[in-house]
Amino acid sequence: MTAQPRKVALITGSATGVGAAAAIMLAERGCNVVINYTRSKAEAEDTAQRCRDKGADVIVFQGDVADDAACQAMAQAAIARWDRIDYLINNAAKTKFNPYENLDGLSAEDFLAIYKVNVVGAYQMVRAVAPQMKKQGRGAVVNNSSIGGVTGIASSMAYAASKAALNMMTQSLSLVLGPEIRINAIAPGAIQTRWLQGGMTPEQYQAFLVNAAAMVPLQTVPTAEQIAEALVWFLEGASVVTGEVLMVDAGLHCGRLPPSSSNKASWDKK
Repeated sequence: MTAQPRKVALITGSATGVGAAAAIMLAERGCNVVINYTRSKAEAEDTAQRCRDKGADVIVFQGDVADDAACQAMAQAAIARWDRIDYLINNAAKTKFNPYENLDGLSAEDFLAIYKVNVVGAYQMVRAVAPQMKKQGRGAVVNNSSIGGVTGIASSMAYAASKAALNMMTQSLSLVLGPEIRINAIAPGAIQTRWLQGGMTPEQYQAFLVNAAAMVPLQTVPTAEQIAEALVWFLEGASVVTGEVLMVDAGLHCGRLPPSSSNKASWDKK
């Protein structure tokens, strides 16, 4: 009996954090993977080795998704090596941490740089892999968006706006990629990653984790691995779901009960 070829997953921005966690998870599930990075070479090589330890063949590709030529080259590298692309995770992202009240803190150049990665880059990657997925007869794409694209609250207004655009683009692309290709998005809240720490001091970060956990029904700030679980589910499950944006935020989007309402403590007494 001929062994089934390993599926191939391309994950942008996968040197660290959620992208790395997703790559390792997919390697565990029998996929070969493309690890993409822009600057974090050492971390990308470490993630690649962890995937190889799970039995995966790995390409480590340096490239900025804002550059269409890099997107095309990344896809072609996977096709040349394995003659297939089954999964794409658009995880690469860019922000500028800026308080909302500081309207002078964001320039037109900031907006364009963020959009070029978070929206245009995702589009270019879909365009790069779509012909191969269509040729194969099936494929799946997941965009890692943000709850900020739904609530408008994020690391900056520019970032929130870019993720709102990504959410709508996910829906628009679903209309033309089917029936062969499913495309969905997840919208995480805060995640315990280097990305979040980048805008805070260590003391601020620890205080943020405590406060953020207290604000959500599940009383936790998800790890990169927990967010990756949702990405992988959209790839390997959800067979008739496309154009969807799934909140993966420990319940943040549900809001909070007013102080006068029955609370958890009253339930616990019963």
